[in-house]
Amino acid sequence: MAAGAMNRKKQKRDVSAATAGGTGRKRRKLPLTEEKSWQKAGSKLNEEISSDSEPDSPAKKKNNEAEEEIDETPQEKKLRLAKLYLEQLRQQEEEKAEEEALERDLIAGRLKEDVLEQKGKLQRQIAKSLQLPDIADIRVLRGHRLPITCLVVSPDDKYIFSAAKDCSIIKWDVESGKKLHVIHGGKKVTEESHGHTAHILSMAISSDGKYLATGDKNKLIMIWEAATCQHLYKFTGHRDAVSGLSFRKGTHQLYSASHDRSVKVWNVAENAYVETLFGHQDVITGLDSLSRECCVTSGGRDGTVRVWKIPEESQLVFYGHQGSIDCIQLINEEHMVTGADDGSVALWGLSKKKPLTKVKQAHGFQGAQGLEQPYWITSVAALMNSDIVATGSHSTSVKLWKCGGGFRKLEPLFDIPLVGFVNSLKFSNTGNFLVAGIGQEHRLGRWWRIKEAKNSICIIPLKKAAAGNTEIPTEGS
Repeated sequence: MAAGAMNRKKQKRDVSAATAGGTGRKRRKLPLTEEKSWQKAGSKLNEEISSDSEPDSPAKKKNNEAEEEIDETPQEKKLRLAKLYLEQLRQQEEEKAEEEALERDLIAGRLKEDVLEQKGKLQRQIAKSLQLPDIADIRVLRGHRLPITCLVVSPDDKYIFSAAKDCSIIKWDVESGKKLHVIHGGKKVTEESHGHTAHILSMAISSDGKYLATGDKNKLIMIWEAATCQHLYKFTGHRDAVSGLSFRKGTHQLYSASHDRSVKVWNVAENAYVETLFGHQDVITGLDSLSRECCVTSGGRDGTVRVWKIPEESQLVFYGHQGSIDCIQLINEEHMVTGADDGSVALWGLSKKKPLTKVKQAHGFQGAQGLEQPYWITSVAALMNSDIVATGSHSTSVKLWKCGGGFRKLEPLFDIPLVGFVNSLKFSNTGNFLVAGIGQEHRLGRWWRIKEAKNSICIIPLKKAAAGNTEIPTEGS
């Protein structure tokens, strides 16, 4: 028994010795200093191997940086987000302040323009940027059989309404040049059409584009719905031809002038007559108005221009032309332009009874030597609140003028060739084009006849130089 136990112990020692021999010899314990030097050398070796075999890529560096950025305490994160939010608020407030400042500037500019406009001192400097139109760009619209006598442009500049001695009214599309509607007159009048039976001499459209008014030699004023050309009302009361019509700007109050030497006031919206004003000593040939409750008229052979103050029922009388004053147009609330058959064109200020300036023989002379007569001024037009004026005659051209020196100078810009009597002129509201109504005869008579002329509507584009498109409000006298 004792011998067997001894043998088993011996076998265990042999097995453990064999196992140790398989894994290696038993490591000899090194001194402490030598062991540290071996560890340093091993770490250096590991660093060199790591550096050579696994270089850091840019992606890995970015990941490390991102981990460093994300690695923040909750308090630091809250602080960072709060700073970011405050920065966003600051930027939004700065942008809002800039927008408000721009809006204030725009409002201030608009208010200043409105004040200058009401005072009649707003004058946009456009003349210096205008260029001579190319003759090839002038569009000619044919539709009336007899001479055109009057025309208007709709407030949105999309449509033109014209009338003629053939008693018809035509609505034109400006862009396409096509006829949109024809109101027949003369012998073609029916009870349904309510057209004119005599020469139409005057026309006006309300500032909102709702109503169209026309006046004829039969003493009648017709009111139409401009959009559909449907007849609405007929105003009677004048005792002679209705030679001038104008709506007060921003209202449906209508002023009419007649060869019976009177001015009448109507309320179109209520289909009502308001009052009659007297003063001219001869037939009234033209009438115009803007936003004030007053109108201006030209008095033909009585040689006067009159300003009618409706509420006060009073009038101001101006003298300056030698011949019959045949046409008149307001430039702004304080200035106007007139033309006469003595060939002169005059600029007026409502505060002075004499013209501020006058150009004699504005369109030259006609006739044989020794028998020269100035060309009659048959129409005038003004681009509202600007320094541009146009005049028409039968001198084969329409003239454009610049009102300079606080309306104390009238300087010629250029001539636009047009053959025939220029019986009506109107600028578009934007100033992008000028419309001329051409006839073989004068609108009020048959003193001459120009056979080579065409009874037509001419649309003249007004081009502006790129450098001079800005509109500068300046105060006129």
